[in-house]
Amino acid sequence: MAEEIIINISSHESRVAVVEKSLLQEIFIERFQDRGTVGNIYHGKVVRILPGMQSAFVAIGQEKAAFMHITDLIDSHEAIMEERGPNYQFPPIVEVLHDGQELLVQVTKEPIGTKGARITGNISLASRYLVYLPDTNHVGISQRIEDEEERSRLRGLLELIQDPDKGDGFIVRTASEGVSEEEISKDADLLRARWTAIVQDGKTSKAQSLVHEDLPLALRVMRDIISQHTQRILVDNSDTFSVLKLFLEDFIPDKVNCLELVSNNVALFDDHNLEDQIENALDRNVPLKSGGYLVVDQTEAMTTVDINTGAYVGRKDLEETIYRTNLEAAAAIPRQLRLRNIGGIVIIDFIDMVNEEHKRQVLRTLEKGQLSDRVKWRITEISDLGLVEMTRKRTHESLLKMMCEPCATCSGRGFIKTAESVCLEIFREIQRNARDFRENGCLIMASQSVVDRLLDEDAVCVSELSSALGTQIRFQVEASYSQEQFDVVLTSNGKR
Repeated sequence: MAEEIIINISSHESRVAVVEKSLLQEIFIERFQDRGTVGNIYHGKVVRILPGMQSAFVAIGQEKAAFMHITDLIDSHEAIMEERGPNYQFPPIVEVLHDGQELLVQVTKEPIGTKGARITGNISLASRYLVYLPDTNHVGISQRIEDEEERSRLRGLLELIQDPDKGDGFIVRTASEGVSEEEISKDADLLRARWTAIVQDGKTSKAQSLVHEDLPLALRVMRDIISQHTQRILVDNSDTFSVLKLFLEDFIPDKVNCLELVSNNVALFDDHNLEDQIENALDRNVPLKSGGYLVVDQTEAMTTVDINTGAYVGRKDLEETIYRTNLEAAAAIPRQLRLRNIGGIVIIDFIDMVNEEHKRQVLRTLEKGQLSDRVKWRITEISDLGLVEMTRKRTHESLLKMMCEPCATCSGRGFIKTAESVCLEIFREIQRNARDFRENGCLIMASQSVVDRLLDEDAVCVSELSSALGTQIRFQVEASYSQEQFDVVLTSNGKR
């Protein structure tokens, strides 16, 4: 499907949107004060080893030490694990690392929440057509290249390019399909030269320092996302336009004509209705065309997606209504996961279906939608409870976590106590300290909604409590208090 890449550059951030038929599919954001680190290579220093977890913490110059598992130290690529056999046991991490050891590491996951970055000692370098795996002999072909004849051709090219004696591993990327041997060989030489420079820089750099920084967002998009389906590339910054043009001329000349410079007087994202779509991607509810809707909830452990029929009542019977709603939801969910950049465990709660063929069709629709996802994923069968478990590789914070922060009022719960609940807490607080309040004044300081309830619906209860204590109960609205906040203050002679 034809796609557009729209790039907005401001003094504070870069934003890249991938659009198909005016519909936002993916959004990438990089803020200059907090640039991403995935792909960066650091001169790290081991600061703590956890033998019981086969892991270690490595200082790389960030606020929090990075985390590395034994599988990040010893090549655990699927093909290599198959060669080692099913009974292969990784050695104890204390035999591989020791406290204070220095080594080159690469960030594979950004710091997320309270966790530091995830790093690996199995460094890889990406170019337009290849991923270089130094110190390995692994050869791989992108699974997205399905034509067996083309896969054989590319594998043959790699065998000619590779130098097994040097530890010269490569993975062929999807963009290599149909590309000549000359272009792929040129990419391989560039990657080898880059790795040689990185190794040399690593030897002369200090521990906990950056050795190699990955490309800025706009260039990463040109390298990793642009495809044969890309019809237009719009950018609103002249400097970025010049850099992108040089990059395309050198590496993707057939896409140079797709690049267009838009005046920075034009609100590029507004002009393509992208700001509203980004705002909608932060909502819990996702409306479906039929009248049904999805409810997307992100938690620390997982993301849940609930499907509801909503206003859709169907035309035939209940089973058909449920099937149509689930089918529409299965088609919408893959885009929502990409757009919101949701990773980790995802639990999808489809409406219960009886017909087994309906279940298969819904699952096939979900899998078909995921095929266009650039991120690795895995989907299970629909369980007896109508649940589908899936995983989606997480490398960055989700859109919600990047653009929002926990509510100061509810501390991220998504709910606050009702005014009625708070009033009952106030009554219990007064009764708990009844001895102190007898014959002395009592001042309740609370939000407007709580005070309104105390003076209205709970006025009788307040009067009875005042009589029982033999004291006056007064109220004071505190505009700065949230609905859950209150203070019960002891006064003397009815005065504060």
